[in-house]
Amino acid sequence: MTPEFANDLKASVRAIPDYPKPGIIFRDITTLLGEPRAFRRAIDELVQPWAGSKIDKVAGIEARGFIIGGAIAHQVSSGFVPIRKKGKLPHTCVSMEYALEYGTDKIEVHVDAITPGERVILVDDLIATGGTAEGAIKLLRQIGAEVVAACFVIDLPELGGAAKIRAMGVPVRTLVAFEGH
Repeated sequence: MTPEFANDLKASVRAIPDYPKPGIIFRDITTLLGEPRAFRRAIDELVQPWAGSKIDKVAGIEARGFIIGGAIAHQVSSGFVPIRKKGKLPHTCVSMEYALEYGTDKIEVHVDAITPGERVILVDDLIATGGTAEGAIKLLRQIGAEVVAACFVIDLPELGGAAKIRAMGVPVRTLVAFEGH
């Protein structure tokens, strides 16, 4: 990825101060999604390391991970698996509790979403502390997935999420980093 593209990509992400609470700068990718060239280039860059590889499924974390994950699944000719918050999927599910900054939450996936041994890329818009992604990887592994990578448009490196995922033995692909949180 060229430095020019990285700068263009960063510029296409809206910063919303003090959301969802004071002191937080929310990185809003809806502006990137609304720019066809930026969206296409972001997907192409996220997919690039796995072009030509056998990827069976792309798993996207609710909600922006669905948008990015669907586009990536299309690019690599794979299926798509939604990972949702508890109670949102209609069929029999497997769930995983994961740590939040203050407390815990649960995510779920359909019990039959993955055939054991399938190669899966996990996708979301942003990685911060890595709690949700860590829970998603554990959940996918619980149902037999081989998680071959985790892809995020944005990394907040000060919060350590990407390092946490790498420590789980999963390669991480991010496109841009923003300081702070």
